[in-house]
Amino acid sequence: MTDPNFYLVMATAVLAGLAMLTAACLAGWRGWLQLKQQELRLVQPGDSAQPTGNAGARIEIADLKERIRKLEAIAAGVDL
Repeated sequence: MTDPNFYLVMATAVLAGLAMLTAACLAGWRGWLQLKQQELRLVQPGDSAQPTGNAGARIEIADLKERIRKLEAIAAGVDL
C-alpha cells in the first residue's frame, strides 16, 4: 500500500471519475436549458392566463388595492 504508483493510479481514477461526473452534469444542464427554451418558444404572448380587456384590468387593480389595504392595516396594527 505504500507503493507510490498506487497513489498515482488512485489519483488518476478519481480525476477521471470527476471528469465523467462533470460531463454528465453539464449535459443534463444543457438539456434542461434546451427544454426551457422550447417551452418559452411554445408560449405565445397572448396565451397568458391573465385577464385581458378593460374588465380584467379593473378586477386586477381592485385586487391589488385590496392587498394594499390589508398590508397597510397589518402595518398599522389593526386587526382585520
